Amino acid sequence: MSAATPAPRTAVAPLTTRDAELLVATATAAAEAAGVTVSVSVLDAGGHPLAFRRDDRAVLISGETSTRKAFTALQLNAPTADLVDAVQPGGPFHTLPTALDRPLLFIAGGLPVHRDGRLVGAIGVGGGAPAQDHAFAAAARDALAA
Repeated sequence: MSAATPAPRTAVAPLTTRDAELLVATATAAAEAAGVTVSVSVLDAGGHPLAFRRDDRAVLISGETSTRKAFTALQLNAPTADLVDAVQPGGPFHTLPTALDRPLLFIAGGLPVHRDGRLVGAIGVGGGAPAQDHAFAAAARDALAA
């Protein structure tokens, strides 16, 4: 293969609207089974909204919270629950929110979504306790991977 010949690329299917709707439905069902009302946001790899559900019974800010959790998980390609210590004063991400167009949110409930080892999007869940939001998002992500 010469230097002018590009290396072959492995195609990875993007996160589709159908995938996003499955993520929202699964996270919502997990929350309802636990008696919790949540909002759920799903973003594609470019940070564009693919699906969203805000329940009027949820805390009003939960809709914005779910979107910010998804955005944080996408931008840092990490579960938001793993990032809490990093934003403390002196931590590696302490000043990062001011460097981005959108503020980040470092509480549990945001998870990156991968396909074939590549980042294809993110899910954010808001409205429950942080551990609950994380569990609802994880249930949805695991259902998509199945």
